[in-house]
Amino acid sequence: MKIKAAVLERSDAQPPYVDSRPIVVQEVDLDGPGRDEVLVKIVAAGVCHSDLSVINGTRPRPVPMVLGHEAAGIVKEVGAGVSDLVPGDHVLCVFVPSCGHCGPCAGGRPALCEPAARDNTAGVLLGGTQRLSRGGKPVAHQVGVSAFAQYATMSRRSLIPVDKDIPLDVAALFSCAVLTGVGAVINTADVRPGSSVAIVGLGGVGLAALLGALAVGAGRVIAVDRDESKLAFARELGATDTFLASDPDVVAQIRDATGGGVDYAVELAGAAPALELAYSITTRGGTTVTGGLPHPDARFALPALGLVAEERTLKGSYIGSCVPTRDIPRMFEMYRRGVLPVEKLVTGRLPLSDINLAMDRLRTGEAIRQIIHFEDEE
Repeated sequence: MKIKAAVLERSDAQPPYVDSRPIVVQEVDLDGPGRDEVLVKIVAAGVCHSDLSVINGTRPRPVPMVLGHEAAGIVKEVGAGVSDLVPGDHVLCVFVPSCGHCGPCAGGRPALCEPAARDNTAGVLLGGTQRLSRGGKPVAHQVGVSAFAQYATMSRRSLIPVDKDIPLDVAALFSCAVLTGVGAVINTADVRPGSSVAIVGLGGVGLAALLGALAVGAGRVIAVDRDESKLAFARELGATDTFLASDPDVVAQIRDATGGGVDYAVELAGAAPALELAYSITTRGGTTVTGGLPHPDARFALPALGLVAEERTLKGSYIGSCVPTRDIPRMFEMYRRGVLPVEKLVTGRLPLSDINLAMDRLRTGEAIRQIIHFEDEE
């Protein structure tokens, strides 16, 4: 079938992207679902920093590629072997499909699925298939999803059912921002009620983590960023304290304010200096979690003695250390009860034709979470 999609043509374009136009909205060919695959009509897709990281080369991926990985939609067709979804079902996309049988999957850590990591890097669906093409030549899939398009064919293992009382534009946020940010707080850090938590980096994922820390009853939730407007937004969401990351005395200020540092620091900026800051403001015996995605060449040095003598913990968190089939229904219930008001993170709604503008707004920090809507894209 012919569909309209946002195709990244190159990963060396210079901003502003509205001028260099690395993404072109054009017609491409999409094959229907093969075995264990599903055709989904995309309803809403979030614009995430991980998309931007592919555009600017921080996350090297093959091009041309249809971007978009945080999304929700409606099942249109199922392939052979798919018996638990039918046309009309609502689903959201997960950017790490779980094969279910590799070592990490068998050990309950599907975020580390080995076949998914291999196939996502190669730009194909789980299992190695490729359903996108243009002029008879293949077009890569972004992390098995490619949701900046009217329709997407995906592995069944890239999809989670969504109850129809959850609006699909809200469900899309759970696909990445909420799963990653809230998961980093609940699963990776295992934040305890009454404890102190610092969130370093207040993009969509960071602010979702802030909401997660509030939801689990953290006593003090500290927001840290280089952007004053994001700090103000964090205060609106419920942050108890905010600090400007660019202040040369910020580490001393936070340690003084917290009596020696926070119990948990969660870094979601995707930059080594932010991780260094997060580690520096964590108290003795505390836990530092990093869930950002810096450039592959980024390095971070830490005092080895302090890691031992202070019994410090440093943990990585990918896709919030989540088991999506377990965690997404739980997070939906938190949303229903009003303790995860993630709809507040949406700061813009745009048509697909404005995708380069959306990336510029994300790059400059003007936007938190923008939603691409597809109602008018037929």
